[in-house]
Amino acid sequence: MDKSATPCFPPGFVWGVSTAAYQVEGAVGEGGRGQSSWDAFAAEPGRIRGGDTAEVACDHYHRYPEDIALMADLGVDAYRFSFSWPRVQPGGSGPVNAEGLAFYDRLVDGLLAAGIAPTPTLFHWDTPLELERAGGWLNRDTAERFAEYAGLLGSHFSDRIPRWMTLNEPVSLTMLGYGAGIHAPGLELGFDALPAAHHLLLAHGLGVQSLRAAGAGSIGIANNHGATWPASQAVEDLEAAALYDNLANWIFADPILTGAYPDVLAPYLPGVADADLATIATPIDWYGINSYNPTVVGAPAAGTGGLIDGHALDASLPFSLRDVEGYPRTDFGWPIVPEAFTEMLLGFKARYGSKLPPIYITENGAAFNDGPGADGRVHDQRRIDYTAAHLQALRAAMDGGVDIRGYFHWSLLDNFEWAAGYSQRFGLVHVDYGTQRRTPKDSFHWYRGVIGESKSG
Repeated sequence: MDKSATPCFPPGFVWGVSTAAYQVEGAVGEGGRGQSSWDAFAAEPGRIRGGDTAEVACDHYHRYPEDIALMADLGVDAYRFSFSWPRVQPGGSGPVNAEGLAFYDRLVDGLLAAGIAPTPTLFHWDTPLELERAGGWLNRDTAERFAEYAGLLGSHFSDRIPRWMTLNEPVSLTMLGYGAGIHAPGLELGFDALPAAHHLLLAHGLGVQSLRAAGAGSIGIANNHGATWPASQAVEDLEAAALYDNLANWIFADPILTGAYPDVLAPYLPGVADADLATIATPIDWYGINSYNPTVVGAPAAGTGGLIDGHALDASLPFSLRDVEGYPRTDFGWPIVPEAFTEMLLGFKARYGSKLPPIYITENGAAFNDGPGADGRVHDQRRIDYTAAHLQALRAAMDGGVDIRGYFHWSLLDNFEWAAGYSQRFGLVHVDYGTQRRTPKDSFHWYRGVIGESKSG
């Protein structure tokens, strides 16, 4: 099969691209925006590769009309972006920042004028610093503040925004931010980070309720999921992989879709009230999945817990992450295993059955750091191959009975890749960070063809 070929998708299938406020907007000190946990984290020496910051990023705050024009040229149906909580509510509570809200008015209206459905995430990790200093997501009150914030945005935009997401990847904020210290806020709490997971999920449920009360339409969440493979069939590896699978996948999906946490994690979440679980399980219209690669997990290994994006994990953890061997890798070092994408999606159908709502793939993509060649073009064939193979894998899951309604590529633009700074490029559009020049890559033109063929077929 031609690696660049793509299968057919049904009429009405949604094609989109994704970004996140902190990764693309820049203008961190403009328009009345407050500081976030990531601003404080990035200011700490050694936290971000190369000392990079998001102060300018892709300057999307000023250049959004150009970026909307790029999306219109691409032909996407929808743009997944995130609201910056500290831009809307600088301290995480209290009055709305009129300038911040006006920016999102301009963005949303510009998208609608271009025929692109605004598809926002309310929270993509940029916790207002005032809330973070009061305990952040370890503090139950943050979930209540999020519910108020969700209601403000729902009331303001419900007449213009057709599809909403509450949170992006609570697993990443919990495990990397509070558990391992790799992301903001930089805490290393291990399993003591799990109350943050509960409060994030509670915020999701409260946020759904606030959005519903404000008249918002279709609501979901963007959770990160990937297949977990045991390092061997030895009992200790199987047990370690099962524990990791619950921590990385099911603790964030089960409460939303079944109203309960996995039994194995109950000791780490004492005293969770039934009322909280009922709130978390507030019905949603669809379930968003971000997915990139599988993870191989084994029993604790001598002297190491393994690596995440080059960062060492605590060797005292009851599992260790191993290399996924025998597959090509992205420039970020992530294994490229399209069949694991199918496996994960079919696993969702098997686990949840009729409780599983329709799925949108809210992120999928790869870091390939190709720049412009002598001809001025960016020849990123590896990204084309990666995306085509994952679309084939997605179609295979649909053929297996998984109800998937859309696909959002990560990302529209090269951007600030969190702790990796500007070292990794995920975009369909190359960004020269010195000049802010945008150059659509070969993958951009290819993806435009995929979208056009799908709509015409």
